[in-house]
Amino acid sequence: MAQHNAFYAQSGGVTAVINASACGVIEACRQAPDQIGKVYAGHNGIIGALTEDLIDVTQESDESIAALRHTPGGAFGSCRYKLKDIDTHRAQYERLIEVFKAHDIRYFFYNGGGDSADTCLKVSQLSEKLGYPLTAIHVPKTVDNDLPITDNSPGFGSVAKYIATSTLEASLDIASMCATSTKVFVLEVMGRHAGWIAAAGGLAGEAEGEPPHMIIFPEIPFNRKAAMARVEESVKQYGYCVIVVSEGARYEDGTFLADAGNTDAFGHRQLGGVAPTLAGMIKQDLGYKYHWAVADYLQRAARHLASKTDVEQAYAVGREAVTLALAGKNAMMPAIRRISQVPYQWDVISAPLSQVANQEKFMPRDFISENGFAITQTCRDYLSPLIQGEDFPPFENGLPKVAKLKLAKAERKLPIFTL
Repeated sequence: MAQHNAFYAQSGGVTAVINASACGVIEACRQAPDQIGKVYAGHNGIIGALTEDLIDVTQESDESIAALRHTPGGAFGSCRYKLKDIDTHRAQYERLIEVFKAHDIRYFFYNGGGDSADTCLKVSQLSEKLGYPLTAIHVPKTVDNDLPITDNSPGFGSVAKYIATSTLEASLDIASMCATSTKVFVLEVMGRHAGWIAAAGGLAGEAEGEPPHMIIFPEIPFNRKAAMARVEESVKQYGYCVIVVSEGARYEDGTFLADAGNTDAFGHRQLGGVAPTLAGMIKQDLGYKYHWAVADYLQRAARHLASKTDVEQAYAVGREAVTLALAGKNAMMPAIRRISQVPYQWDVISAPLSQVANQEKFMPRDFISENGFAITQTCRDYLSPLIQGEDFPPFENGLPKVAKLKLAKAERKLPIFTL
């Protein structure tokens, strides 16, 4: 088999372990020198391919690449940019072929979520539609845990661990102060359409009365009267109420509680802060003193509290992506399969991108309690293995030590291209 080069890029919101997948891809490529020569990383995702803004990963040391495994963020820059349809925006795809030809790129690895799977699927069609031999593999990643087929999405386990831990710790704070001060604490977490991250907050308590006392899922239409009744009941019974709410909480008609009135690059509605919105309702309806917090970037950047399971799975799907590509498996995604619950065991299988792109996996109804405000034991059994194990990064001067890459740019060979 002739030697050709590979392209790797990161897309969408980053995670605490997306760089572990990058490490897996790059290390596996380096271990196949007969088939893969250089690895180029797209600076800021697919935009790097279109604009020929390529990082020559060959110039990074083995030690620097290994350090990616414990470094959060997106080491090569990410983007929110969705390729348009190949038939109506042919120029973009012709440009990709020009760049790939100029740098002898025949392997394409795209690390992201559902929208990124769509981009990868479109790129995989270059072989058939424009006659360029390319193998495109999607590397799964999303904190939202909403990719289909895969049992769970790399990036989710670490967010789940962070949210469960934060819920537990903040609850102890509120419990300490509730007699004379704050009665209600609201933690807002990510999850536009699927409540997986909010559900993870439920792992903080198991016995009756242990917080969180209420979880608000996107899958369950928000009823203000029922929610306020639950808050009042918790405060009267336990002295305080801890709430975990998904940013995508919505009313019966589909309107978000915190719709900011505009859209992002993917056409998704921008959300403007459901925690203060909910806290305002509580103050207005019940008069309780409250505090609220938005986990925001902290939940997806907390590599210091990453789940060991999540790190291992993120690295494994990166390596498997290269295995699939070298086997000529175009338009595929490595997916995690749960083999057994106790003991928890998993392996990596492959899934066709046509069944992944633009699909979302929502919380099953039997994962949510009958009243819609808590998780069930079935959900707890599913979530619990994903937050197991610690994989602390090395520390230096009291802070986590992260990878410091050269990020040397490859020489440009083509005219400038305007997006």
